[in-house]
Amino acid sequence: MAVVNENDTVATAEIRFGDNDRLAALVAHLVGADALVLLSDVDGLYDGDPRKGNATLIPEVDSPEDLDGVVAGSGGALGTGGMASKLSAARLAADAGVPVLLAAAADVQAALTDAGVGTAFAARPTRLSARKFWVRHAADVQGDLHLDAGAVGAVVNRRRSLLSAGVTGVSGRFYGGDVVALRAPDGEVVARGVVAFDAAELTGMLGKSRGDLSQELQRPVVHADDLVPVTP
Repeated sequence: MAVVNENDTVATAEIRFGDNDRLAALVAHLVGADALVLLSDVDGLYDGDPRKGNATLIPEVDSPEDLDGVVAGSGGALGTGGMASKLSAARLAADAGVPVLLAAAADVQAALTDAGVGTAFAARPTRLSARKFWVRHAADVQGDLHLDAGAVGAVVNRRRSLLSAGVTGVSGRFYGGDVVALRAPDGEVVARGVVAFDAAELTGMLGKSRGDLSQELQRPVVHADDLVPVTP
């Protein structure tokens, strides 16, 4: 069992993970944990604020659709956590293949034994590789690639490499090897990936097929092995 903590007073951006919940989710994936238990002052995830009444406990979350209509509050003035933080961390860990139990600290004994309390988040069937987990959740995005509808279908639905012919625009200052966000025509982020070219290079490649490019520029803009859709 691992217990980790990020002091809320740490002010150096380079060594911050965001909050303890996110840190716990990252460590759970890193160590290949069998499960992650997130403890709170609330006995699970509700579809609203239980302090205001008329809120219903959600015992299991098997898919994103189970969270439709859920409103999670942010942390108070003295911390960076809150239910929104725990929900985000639970989804992150479950997406990485680690099952999660969100429960009250008062129920810790039950949480660590029969797990018959709180809200259970089902893990995805297969765990993400360390590299794809880093691309999807841990790396800072340095820029954006704007794609046409055909390219969105290729990288999201068919898991193909992104080619220059499907890129309609770039934004941000990034270099080959950086992580970038891939955006659909409506601006929605549909994937993240490791880009093979600098932003300046890509500007002259927009919309061009491989046959229109010199040989050294004919490789994929983002290879399929370095590309992760943002939804399961």
